[in-house]
Amino acid sequence: MALYVEETGSASAPTIIFLHGGGGAGWMWQPQIEQLDEYHCLVPDLPEQGRSVNEKPFRIQDSAAQIADLIRTRAHHGKAHVVGLSEGAQVAVALLASAPELVDHAVLSSALVRPLPGAKMMTPGLIGLTYRLSVTPFKNSEWWIRLNMKYAAGVPDKYYPQFSTSFKELTESGFTNLMIENQRFRPPQGLERVRVPTLIVVGKKEYPAMHQSARDLAAVIPAAQAYQVVHDGKMTLAEEHNWNMTAPELFTKTARAWLSGQALPKQLHPLV
Repeated sequence: MALYVEETGSASAPTIIFLHGGGGAGWMWQPQIEQLDEYHCLVPDLPEQGRSVNEKPFRIQDSAAQIADLIRTRAHHGKAHVVGLSEGAQVAVALLASAPELVDHAVLSSALVRPLPGAKMMTPGLIGLTYRLSVTPFKNSEWWIRLNMKYAAGVPDKYYPQFSTSFKELTESGFTNLMIENQRFRPPQGLERVRVPTLIVVGKKEYPAMHQSARDLAAVIPAAQAYQVVHDGKMTLAEEHNWNMTAPELFTKTARAWLSGQALPKQLHPLV
């Protein structure tokens, strides 16, 4: 079974592939698809998520191989810009290491390559138990889904229908695989040979491990630059993490600037 892929845009424009965060689906990129209409956009649902929920199991390296095949078969001229968020950014990192010749420019937002506090306790058994206690009993609970959407994911209310569907469709297997892959991912071999212009971004309030991950990637990828995003106004950590939805104009402006070689927005400060 192949990944589900939404396709929009001009038949002659350069291609962008958008890779969503864990537990979501391609719907997370709707603001960028609408605003970046000068590009040809390919928006896959990654394995065990969205309309690819029956494509099992989710593995970062396997997903990178599937995205490489997608670029070869459907991207214009066999090459694409790649924009990834969170777990999608980890897939993009794996793609850069394994098939850099397929990537024109890359934007990696919150690509974790270091363990978060408590990661050693995240065994498959404990993660499965967490799913059975915190997800299974609440599949049809609107208030619980909205609570998770707002405080755990930082997703705006307008996306409740899509978030609710993703929440209900995520299986114990998918939840476990997503968590394990996310926490165990480390910089793969080969990044030191990558010459793809790569923008690495992280929110100011995100975990120290996420900031250090950005520094690690910038240190190993020769053409990479790392920035901290300082948002106007107050945002929670979760809202900063999913800033393509909570600050869509800034995210889109940032992506457009990097992909076209323009100056980055003033809200991006070099990460030192």
